[in-house]
Amino acid sequence: MSHVFPRHTKAHMPVAVRGDGIYIIDETGKSYLDGSGGAAVSCLGHSDPDVIAAIKNQIDSLDFAHTGFLTSQPAEDLADRLIAHAPEGIDRVYLVSGGSEAVEAALKLSRQYMLEIGQPKRTKFIARRQSYHGNTLGALGTGGNLWRREPFDPVMVSASHIAPCYEYRDRAEGESSFDYGQRVANELEAELLRVGPETVIGFLAEPVVGATSGAVPAVEGYFKRIREICDQYGVLLILDEVMCGMGRTGTLFACEQDGVRPDIITIAKGLGAGYQPIGAMLCSAQIYRAIEDGSGFFQHGHTYLGHPVACAAANAVVTKLTDGGLAKRAGTMGEYFNTALHTAFGQHPHVGDIRGRGMFRGLEFVADRETKATFDPDKKVAARLKAEAMKNGLICYPMNGTIDGRHGDHVLLAPPFICTEAQIDELVGKLSDSLAAVI
Repeated sequence: MSHVFPRHTKAHMPVAVRGDGIYIIDETGKSYLDGSGGAAVSCLGHSDPDVIAAIKNQIDSLDFAHTGFLTSQPAEDLADRLIAHAPEGIDRVYLVSGGSEAVEAALKLSRQYMLEIGQPKRTKFIARRQSYHGNTLGALGTGGNLWRREPFDPVMVSASHIAPCYEYRDRAEGESSFDYGQRVANELEAELLRVGPETVIGFLAEPVVGATSGAVPAVEGYFKRIREICDQYGVLLILDEVMCGMGRTGTLFACEQDGVRPDIITIAKGLGAGYQPIGAMLCSAQIYRAIEDGSGFFQHGHTYLGHPVACAAANAVVTKLTDGGLAKRAGTMGEYFNTALHTAFGQHPHVGDIRGRGMFRGLEFVADRETKATFDPDKKVAARLKAEAMKNGLICYPMNGTIDGRHGDHVLLAPPFICTEAQIDELVGKLSDSLAAVI
């Protein structure tokens, strides 16, 4: 009898005992191709010798140093490496233990920044419907996924929400992709004017939406217009790259492909590649200087932030993503992956859309391709696909509620960047067999 409190009390999970490249092996010896990298975490696979060596070497010298008293060389090195590759203007790194913590830090820093510059009336955030920014109450309150939010709404401080940039569902007939992007971006200005722009701290969005919608990228020009609106009204642009960042889309930071400069970025998942729990919030020099020249103290903190062993692991990961060329490889292999998915599912009667960037891809399932009608939620397409894929030795990330938190089904695919073409073919083949058994 287990004393672990699981995610689902009626689920009976296999026991993972070993990792081997892109595969995880359970206690029976069964091998699973990790087609989603867990939750877009395992970008280097499960047995990278360089990251493992970095962890062992750090443990031998220093296990832990509380950042209230000391800094550590691994933290300093990791921050330097991230800033060397960060978007223009980003200058400081606040190291935490995961994505939700990174978003909480971003929200609190944003509010404190407004206090430091003498704008205390700014107390609100705007985000997008069907977004996901984490499971702590602050992060959940900014997220726009109704299913995740509903039980906790009475105890959260919630953001207001505008439409996502969801071209497959929302672009009007006869409307160009660019015009559609401008139209939905302008909803930010309309919402600012509705609530009072002088009351808004920031706008929070994922450059490529992950878990809740299945690898939905913004159309060209969308984020540039968002940046213009934020600048016009003195609102901070906060980009959540917890899932889509760290090389997943083919560049180290996903926002590089949108040509946009954020004020704050959050990262996690691929930052540690699963070898250690770590996340980070990166901010502009302007925001940091406001704290430095004002109170001098960020009123926030966690016991394990900047953990030396986690930072050593992450520094090894980021080195492989940058100097080692694996972020670039994610872009190259992502094109092969995209072609393989279109070959297998491009004419599938129940696959309405194939989307994403790099090694971050999604398939949206439909009951009817012509009308884009969704399956009845009671059919539990996503849950059944997950179970069938596990039977077939494939870990993938199906979800329901793609459109509004209840209707729609998709699968998110985010395999390790080290995948070979043959392994991508294996992934697609196992997914095809699993989908055929479900639909």
